[in-house]
Amino acid sequence: MVKNKIFFTLVILIFSFGVAYAHPPSDITISFDPSARTLTAVIAHYVSNPKTHYIRKVDIAINGKEIIEHLISRQDNNAGQTVVYLIPDVNENDSLSVEAYCSISGKLQKEIKVSGLPKS
Repeated sequence: MVKNKIFFTLVILIFSFGVAYAHPPSDITISFDPSARTLTAVIAHYVSNPKTHYIRKVDIAINGKEIIEHLISRQDNNAGQTVVYLIPDVNENDSLSVEAYCSISGKLQKEIKVSGLPKS
């Protein structure tokens, strides 16, 4: 009985330490090139091993409606993930949002307004 309690206590401690090191992305820098209609998001997520702790998914939305769900299998590097998307259907003053999900725990969302689109 005592051995079982010690075992379960150790399992809980190990799990707790793993979760303690998990964290959501710390920042997302979004830019939009109106002439090319491309959105670039630089997602800051500092990790020790980008193969096991990484940005696993990025969602892109226009005015709150999801248009892209991008699943990712590993992070670019230890500092974060950069993604670039062509967004042909965006209009002047639309809101573009980027939501990034950590593979272990947490997420972060940032938003920008579109401006400067060329007149057609």
